[in-house]
Amino acid sequence: MGMSSDNIHGLVLAVSSSIFIGSSFIIKKKGLIKAGNTGIRAGSGGFSYLQEPLWWAGMIAMVVGEIANFAAYAYAPAILVTPLGALSIIFSAVLAHFILAEKLHIFGMLGCVLCMVGSTSIVLHAPQERTITSVKQVWHFATEPGFIVYTCIILVVAGVLIFRFVPRYGKSHMLVYVGICSLMGSLTVMSVKALGIAVKLTFEGSNQFTYYETWIFTVVVIVCCLLQINYLNKALDTFNTAVISPVYYVMFTTFTILASMIMFKDWDNQNESQIATQLCGFVTILSGTFLLHKTKDMGNASTPITERPVFQSPDHSHSYASPG
Repeated sequence: MGMSSDNIHGLVLAVSSSIFIGSSFIIKKKGLIKAGNTGIRAGSGGFSYLQEPLWWAGMIAMVVGEIANFAAYAYAPAILVTPLGALSIIFSAVLAHFILAEKLHIFGMLGCVLCMVGSTSIVLHAPQERTITSVKQVWHFATEPGFIVYTCIILVVAGVLIFRFVPRYGKSHMLVYVGICSLMGSLTVMSVKALGIAVKLTFEGSNQFTYYETWIFTVVVIVCCLLQINYLNKALDTFNTAVISPVYYVMFTTFTILASMIMFKDWDNQNESQIATQLCGFVTILSGTFLLHKTKDMGNASTPITERPVFQSPDHSHSYASPG
């Protein structure tokens, strides 16, 4: 069965989004580096980057990408849109190689290819978007017991990371910052999809902004996005961009697909073969991102090939090369 017109629209928007978001990582990192040379670094709690035009240029690129992503979720299921973030990994890693001198080894390039192959498998076997005629339908999905339990677990884990782990391990373990972004990101995507559907239906003549549910989804989007931006800035300023991008993608995609399965029941109308192919595609993407991480320093001749702690800050491991 071929892709529906809505899925194709979502695909095009998602690809455009990945290009803008992938480049925004590099532009923002350049701005953070420049701001850090004249003020307190974001990783140390500073906000001098807010006065740096280059950082704002990166933010504009990210906003454009997120708008395209927002529109994509209104047309296609999350399990189709979200994995295409692999394109932003590739774009970001390649630009980091040339612009930030964060070397991308031949095996890193192979990792990029694996990400592409995995994404293609998922796209070709993605479920069709279900027909939704009112934001109240989305609210019904969001208030079912399964998704309420999921939301509570996410909020509790994110709270523990923010108040207990960030002060102790934030600057030495990337998974703390990235974990917060990924956990909250899954809730953001579900709310963005609801809001996107509301906007789409409103433009079609059925005003959804008369329902309080639409405004609740809007508030959730704003709060979650602010949290993500804050901790993503800290991660970018502290760790290697070529590693942040794939790890963030893997965790974000995993939680988003899980949230979408629980809330929208994307796999209910698919057979075992289609689901298995999507899972294989996702495992292929995981393999690609793992390869990107494990070989990120192999292009640096001065870096010894030794075992080291996974996902640690360069400042906390002598065997790490300094970020560009």
